[in-house]
Amino acid sequence: MTRVLLIFVDGVGIGPNDPEVNPFARFEPRVFRQFTAAPEADAYGRGLAKATDARLDVAGLPQSATGQTAILTGVNASKLLGHHLSGLPNKELKEILARESIFAKLNVLGRRATFANAYQPCFFTERPRRISATTAACTSAGIRLRTLEDLKSGAAVYHDFTNGYLRQLGYDLPLRSPEESGANLARLAARHDFTLYEHFITDVVGHARNMNLAVEVLQSLEEFLCSVVDHIDPEEQLVLLTSDHGNIEDLSRKVHTLNSVPTIAWGKRCREALRRISSIQDVTPAILYALGTDGA
Repeated sequence: MTRVLLIFVDGVGIGPNDPEVNPFARFEPRVFRQFTAAPEADAYGRGLAKATDARLDVAGLPQSATGQTAILTGVNASKLLGHHLSGLPNKELKEILARESIFAKLNVLGRRATFANAYQPCFFTERPRRISATTAACTSAGIRLRTLEDLKSGAAVYHDFTNGYLRQLGYDLPLRSPEESGANLARLAARHDFTLYEHFITDVVGHARNMNLAVEVLQSLEEFLCSVVDHIDPEEQLVLLTSDHGNIEDLSRKVHTLNSVPTIAWGKRCREALRRISSIQDVTPAILYALGTDGA
């Protein structure tokens, strides 16, 4: 039986091979090789990469709420709304996520799905809550949200996979290397039919337009991703990485880009899965196919 890990990295597009604007062009990427080679270049660990449309046939710059909803549901959320929606999902998108998310579909089929990210304690008490597309998909499907206790025991990964940010806030948590957290994520994914991990620091850094910080973040992300790939079982697990829109690949601008995003696949039936993905709307259908549940 195939087990699928989806790694969602916010705000990463395929940009120009220009070190003046693109932080990927300032080092030699192992995972994101398509930023310094051809868009179809292989990635680290026999990964296959493909340029993927994030515009969804809708005018304007792709945005997070609609892009993430499209990834998690297979529904063209931008076309449904008639425009791209930034930030957090509105009522209509939340209804789509509750009805069509991959978590909801796998629930019906009795398959084990989980969200690997840990939440801070304040999330569970704050009102009103700021609910992202991922959180809306999980909570509407009854997926348990992981806590800092899970993180401490290695049963979760924070969006800052080193835990450095949480330690600055005063939480008593171990400082982890990108390699350690990558191994933790791979072990967690091996115990579930479907696992989602979300990393959005790339989008934050892209908007900040800080080149040195962007290079540092991307190099650390690559170390994390290489560790994930090193610790999966390629005979049993499929890993997919994708993004919702471009941003960090072009620091000459403070807004999102129209660039295609990378989709990268490793492991079991990776070539077949990648062949099914042309736009971010195709990610959930490709995962359901890999799990043997397409048409659900």
